Amino acid sequence: MNQPASAIEILDTTLRDGEQTHGVSFSPAEKTNIGKALLERVRVDRIEVASARVSRGEIEAVSGIIDWARGAGLADRVEVLGFVDHGKSVDWILKSGGRVINLLAKGSEKHCRHQLGKTLGEHLNDLRANIELAREKGLAVNLYLEDWSNGYRDSRGFVYRLMDGLADTGVGHFMLPDTLGVMTPEQVTAAMTDMIRRFPHLKFDFHPHNDYGLATANVIAAVQAGAAAVHCTINCLGERAGNASLAEVAVNLRDQLGLNPRIDETHLVQVGELVEHFSGKRTAHNAPIVGEDVFTQTAGIHADGDHKASLYHTRLSPERFARSRRYALGKLAGKASLLKNLERLDISLSEENQHKVLQRVIELGDSKKAITSDDLPFIIAEVLEGKDYTHVELLSCTVTSSLDLQSTASIRVRLQDEVLTAAGSGNGGFDAFTGALAKILKKKGLALPRLVDFEVRIPKGGRSDALTECIITWACETGEVRTRGVHYNQVFAAINATLRVLNLQIQGSLQQSRSIDPTA
Repeated sequence: MNQPASAIEILDTTLRDGEQTHGVSFSPAEKTNIGKALLERVRVDRIEVASARVSRGEIEAVSGIIDWARGAGLADRVEVLGFVDHGKSVDWILKSGGRVINLLAKGSEKHCRHQLGKTLGEHLNDLRANIELAREKGLAVNLYLEDWSNGYRDSRGFVYRLMDGLADTGVGHFMLPDTLGVMTPEQVTAAMTDMIRRFPHLKFDFHPHNDYGLATANVIAAVQAGAAAVHCTINCLGERAGNASLAEVAVNLRDQLGLNPRIDETHLVQVGELVEHFSGKRTAHNAPIVGEDVFTQTAGIHADGDHKASLYHTRLSPERFARSRRYALGKLAGKASLLKNLERLDISLSEENQHKVLQRVIELGDSKKAITSDDLPFIIAEVLEGKDYTHVELLSCTVTSSLDLQSTASIRVRLQDEVLTAAGSGNGGFDAFTGALAKILKKKGLALPRLVDFEVRIPKGGRSDALTECIITWACETGEVRTRGVHYNQVFAAINATLRVLNLQIQGSLQQSRSIDPTA
């Protein structure tokens, strides 16, 4: 069954199922901000925001989202998972201001018998009573058939009888979950097609899990079979291997199926970063659509094709997502990769110097050094001048840290042609170092740029004596700049990254003054 171009709905369950990710717990304020972003900026059709009766803080979170949604005319798009509990979930949702309950039923005979200890008839009686109560109190009702995928496989008769017993209850959406992520796209197609043909007047949602890495493919199969709505989360959050990615689902619906979901793609990355920050779960750099590296070309032949005729561009362009294409520098880089990065940095080199710089890039890449466009000015300086920028050089440094005492740092620095010393204290060794450095810079009318982000990591599988990589993002006058420092001591890795941005800053000032006064 084919869907009309605008028929498919997307429900995002980041705030409910996504919060079942191990180690993730959103505060009420975080939930409100994510909910607003999903409905207002990303423009998903519906959001599922919590499970009823979880905690006192949860009702505060739901109330905050509902209060905002009511003012924006979106309260009917906010849904809460509820349980067969003699109306307790209904009352909890009403108290929060909610208007929609997603009632949890047992979609498999095994769950019904072994978890509830009830017959299908008994479970149906409980469900009908809860649905009737919810509707009498003004709530719209959707119904999850928990473990439907296994239930359909093991005992279709149970699923059919369950549906027959609920078809006349006024349920808006029957939600069919692949609770344990066990289905293939072919199985989803067959099962969804069967359900829709047997119950043509009912609306079915498909709720995937990604245990076999098939969540997005299964969503596409469900939509092709005629599902009215599909469920997903930001950044694939969810229990175990997570759910389907909202970004992947939205883009595939548009590009592969020719549908027109409401999703505003330009906000997908931004909201993904918001969820990443609040959840503490980092997104893989190669995650489709939202990963840091997915619009980076590494092979020189690809950069060459793009440089000549955009040969490696597809409909999946970075501009759709308010991003830009990048060309990696490393052992696989070619002349076109270098040219693309030089254009971005507005640097011109002769043919001879381009060749020298490219050879150095390949040499560094061959030694497994990670090279970014931010490194390129240093490589150019190394090739053309035989060294990195060394306007500032750390000659000696002592950093001490003690329990319940401030850290201290004493440094001796060469700043251009002058050797200066200073001491500082602070909340940790790096803070103490920057305090001491600030005193030296102030004497010369200089200052460090504002620190925006700070990341420290070691290689996977590393040991306690492994190299530490520190990446710092700075807010410079020309925009954000990232610098990297590597050292066995994480404080000194951060110090190296700091000296690097300071050298860049001074070099930029010198170049600017020379362009104004060529004799300078």
